[in-house]
Amino acid sequence: MALMPKRMKYRKAQRGKVREKATRGNMVSHGEFGLQSLEHGWLTARQIEAGRMAATHFLQRQGRVYIRVFPHKPVSRKPLETRMGKGKGEPEYYAATVKEGTMLYEIGGVTEDIARRAFGLVAHKMPFRCRFVTRRHAV
Repeated sequence: MALMPKRMKYRKAQRGKVREKATRGNMVSHGEFGLQSLEHGWLTARQIEAGRMAATHFLQRQGRVYIRVFPHKPVSRKPLETRMGKGKGEPEYYAATVKEGTMLYEIGGVTEDIARRAFGLVAHKMPFRCRFVTRRHAV
């Protein structure tokens, strides 16, 4: 089942623009290794779920996968072959607004080699370039 909000204040949202780099949610905080976006854009609920499935399937019940993004944004679309006018279309799917540098997924409890290979599979599912990062430990 794809992720979506339980309740919303407004059913339809405007598109908006994804600009500057992420200042929050841009560091590994839950696991040991993370997948960080290098570009900005929208990540649909189905793409988030596809990445989660790819990681959990590869890990085979070892370690833990953390999803750091949630699709809050409703994306509406008008039906095909519909004339213009008559208001805005109905919400088609939900998307997460991802800034450059946002941490998308994290993995904990596995070695770096396994995490790197798992995130390689996940990165193929993402609509923008991503990179593998590790947690910075205080010295």
